[in-house]
Amino acid sequence: MSDSSAAPLTRASVARQAWPIILANAAVPALGLVDTAVIGHFGTATDLGGLALGALAFNFVYWSFSFLRMGTTGFVAQASGAGDEAEVRAALGRAVLLAVALGAALLATRWPVAWAYLALMDGSEAVESVTAGYFHARIWGAPAALTLFACSGLLIGLGRSRELLFVQLLLNGLNAVLDVWFAGYLGMGARGIGVGTAIAEWSTCAVALAVVWKVLQQRRGDDAPFLSWERIADGQRIRQSLAANRDILIRTLCMLFAFAWFANAGARFGDVTLAANHILLQLVSFSAFFLDGFAFVAEARVGAAWGARSRERFRRAVRLTSELAVGTALVLALAILLLGQPAVSALTSLPAVREAAFAHLPWAGVYVLVSVAAFQLDGVFIGATRTREMRNAGVLSMAAFLLAAWPLTAAWGNHGLWAAFVVYVIARAAALWPYYRRMETGLAG
Repeated sequence: MSDSSAAPLTRASVARQAWPIILANAAVPALGLVDTAVIGHFGTATDLGGLALGALAFNFVYWSFSFLRMGTTGFVAQASGAGDEAEVRAALGRAVLLAVALGAALLATRWPVAWAYLALMDGSEAVESVTAGYFHARIWGAPAALTLFACSGLLIGLGRSRELLFVQLLLNGLNAVLDVWFAGYLGMGARGIGVGTAIAEWSTCAVALAVVWKVLQQRRGDDAPFLSWERIADGQRIRQSLAANRDILIRTLCMLFAFAWFANAGARFGDVTLAANHILLQLVSFSAFFLDGFAFVAEARVGAAWGARSRERFRRAVRLTSELAVGTALVLALAILLLGQPAVSALTSLPAVREAAFAHLPWAGVYVLVSVAAFQLDGVFIGATRTREMRNAGVLSMAAFLLAAWPLTAAWGNHGLWAAFVVYVIARAAALWPYYRRMETGLAG
């Protein structure tokens, strides 16, 4: 079998597996930047506003369905570790069927969904019209976009990070070319962006499925059918998958609420503070690209060890990925502290916003440094598909954040809000730690 998760685990192999994931993660926001740049040059302010509202809707929906990626990674890694290649393929089959079903449901409900979303927004009539055009064009790519989540989950679970990078770069490259063509050359504006993105998603999905098929054929050493309906439709496996997806969805919604609450609380301190917090969150998000890379490697390696029921492999996977992740977090935190002011200045020329961001810059560095534990434990629990514990930790950490935020913001304003945000990311790890100790102890030697 020619997958990275089967190779001996060393710090060098972790680094080799992580860097393509880091680049793939960094390419994700680039897609939004391309869309914005195209409209910024060929469109109007109304087009930009409509694109922003439309993109926000898809970000929320697709992030909510991230369980298609996470759940697939865990189940695939475990099946690979157990040497059950037929189940590796069946896990992908179940994920793809669910992705297509959810995508079809989004298509079927696109009109009421769009109406409800626009009713919640405060855009002008012209902006909402542009948003509707973008939404109804891009929504046709939903089944393909969600299927790409499942394909990404399989590639991560098998440690095929270079193939993952290829798929992500293909998506971004096609999106950029098609956006320029439809929105720029054909003058379709934000609706053209939606059309181009949908076509890019379907085209990339076709290529990703071909890549996945090739990977699975290379690994195939059993006599079972390539895709066994009996395996895919196994009732117990389906129930496990749906339970895991439900738990990850609840955990993801808790995270979305916490970040939304942070942004809304910052807005209460005024536009300058809101803008400064947004800029600092860009530095935090940039750092997350790197930390996610090691967490994704942990998902694959821990999942394989869990499937093999090997405590030794489990501990080694956790230790080596965590060592590199902690070292990276320390470098990133120091970079924010030492180079954060030039980075903020590059992102905004507004003196008041710069001053506010400079004043709160240390909090961003502290957040990045302490967040590494939450990233790594998320990777461990996704790999082991211990999603119930992730759900519980998501609810507990959100409650801890809210309980800390009220008194801290009342006493210290935006500094208190950032302190509560640091408490939140520490609570995410602290809530998982007792589960981790029991999980490790219960794993066979």
